[in-house]
Amino acid sequence: MITVALAVTDGMLHFELSLAYEVFGTDPGLADPWYGLVVCGPGAVRAGRFLLEPDHGLDRIRHADTVIVPGWADVDVEPPTGLVDAVRAAHEAGARVASLCTGAFVLAAAGLLDGRRATTHWAHTGDLAARHPKVRVDPDVLYVDDGSVLTSAGKAAAMDLCLHIVRLDHGSSIANAVARRLVVPPHRDGGQAQFVTTPVPAPGNHPLAALFPWVIERLDQPLTVEDLARQARMSSRNLARHFRSVTGTSPLRWLLTQRIRHAQELLETTDETIDAIAAATGMGTATTLRRHFNRTVGVPPDAYRRTFRSRTTARGAPVRR
Repeated sequence: MITVALAVTDGMLHFELSLAYEVFGTDPGLADPWYGLVVCGPGAVRAGRFLLEPDHGLDRIRHADTVIVPGWADVDVEPPTGLVDAVRAAHEAGARVASLCTGAFVLAAAGLLDGRRATTHWAHTGDLAARHPKVRVDPDVLYVDDGSVLTSAGKAAAMDLCLHIVRLDHGSSIANAVARRLVVPPHRDGGQAQFVTTPVPAPGNHPLAALFPWVIERLDQPLTVEDLARQARMSSRNLARHFRSVTGTSPLRWLLTQRIRHAQELLETTDETIDAIAAATGMGTATTLRRHFNRTVGVPPDAYRRTFRSRTTARGAPVRR
């Protein structure tokens, strides 16, 4: 069981705290075991209008596998020394540490972001960079995975990072199932823009609403931008503009992400060969799949399959052929 510690103190943002609790603290019955969640703080703490009684003191987080630091409400105030010291000690003990939204200021105060690429809510990236010049602040992404230290932008991006952690630990299929239970998008790439000048429309209420499912059903086909534009009944230039508005990325990057995620699910749940999966995901050849998969996921398809197949087998889940 992976132990996840929520490190809390007065002034935490209740939204980020609650979504982390929902993802890691509620067993959806998809993996056995799920996470073991502990809430750690210096005593009763206040998050917005809510009063929270932690299960343990802050010293408990150094024994956790993963530490989550929720958003910090007032970035103009230095985070408590006890919290900063506890987060630093947990990382030194080998814990994976993740911040949600302005929780990055706590990680930065602990020195965990020095020399690393990191992000936070777009409205506070300038403050983070000015106060901690050793941090390579990226204001344009949803989240950053730097191995043992992860940071996210605000609100919905915090959910993206939590699902990314589930994906790392349990695989794409389980993470997608958690997303479906929470009624949120199953995956938004961390490199997507966190701030889009045109507001993202509600599902089903934008020019690409019918295009997305059409593409998902045809991932085995060699689709081009022109194919997508023709189906959407607009020019390639208009398609690119709408894609940037709705997803924060380009049509080709979005399409590649869908192909990679489909390949992950097939690797986790079937015995198909790499060649067959390359064909089923529109990659064409195993060489092309391996190149894109390794660059995107960080490991070759065969290694990914060995990792998550062993977990699936251990859970007793059926393997589709």
